[in-house]
Amino acid sequence: MTTLSPENSLSAMLSASFILVKRKPPIDKTEWDSFFDENGHLAKSRDFICVNILERGLHPFVRTEAWKFLTGYYSWQSSQDERLTVDSTRRKNYDALCQMYEKIQPLLENLHRNFTETRNHIEYQRGFHEMVMLFQLMVEHDHETFWLFQFFLQKTEHSCVINIGVGKNLDMLNSLITFLDPVFAEHLKGKGAGAVQALFPWFCLCFQRAFKSFDDVWRLWEVLLTGKPCRNFQVLVAYSMLQMVREQALLESMSGDAILLACNKLIDLDADELISAACMVYAELIQKDVPQPLKNFFL
Repeated sequence: MTTLSPENSLSAMLSASFILVKRKPPIDKTEWDSFFDENGHLAKSRDFICVNILERGLHPFVRTEAWKFLTGYYSWQSSQDERLTVDSTRRKNYDALCQMYEKIQPLLENLHRNFTETRNHIEYQRGFHEMVMLFQLMVEHDHETFWLFQFFLQKTEHSCVINIGVGKNLDMLNSLITFLDPVFAEHLKGKGAGAVQALFPWFCLCFQRAFKSFDDVWRLWEVLLTGKPCRNFQVLVAYSMLQMVREQALLESMSGDAILLACNKLIDLDADELISAACMVYAELIQKDVPQPLKNFFL
């Protein structure tokens, strides 16, 4: 096992320290515009902007444009003119995809008797329609929704996709509990068995049902997009939520089903408080002799 570097330790502590002071107002339109020079190039570093988003969040008026940088829809090195070209290209590419699908759909329906059922099975995953709705509320055009959602999934390493990231998240959540909270881990392996694996909706839905408002959901999601204070921050978020029921679970010697029921009652949460708690978990983690699998997952 190895410890994290002093540089990473310092960075994480600074990122987590915002919970100890009153949070500054989110980045508004005036401040966001000040990040760019006269040609529309960013005059601030990507790291500077991402750390500020982690610590402060984004005002709704700048969220759409900022997310285009965070997801990779726009390059961080692009000028204003280049971004106009990107918008045009992405619109044309989206239209081309739609037209291609319209042309081949009748052929596929004729060739494959179960095409519609198969198509619905491939395109549908629990929670995706709800996630897409939040993207539709944020942006104006269908092509923006399509590309931002695709890039969001890529940027978050497909962590909310059942057959790709969800299982990995649950495994690492188990490992994290074992490493940081062996007492709770022992209970979860015994009477509380099955509780953690049943928490897959947290990841499939990217926690959207846990919050009191859409703004809170967007607030967490944009932190995930920054990659700050670490990769796979969603697992630290899940750990922090599970800690909210820990005391009750141990005192009442709750079964796995009872723990799951308690977790499902975690609603109307405040995103800033949850992000702060997860940052503190990371600050705790990096002070320890971290097992290599956990180190590889979070860095």
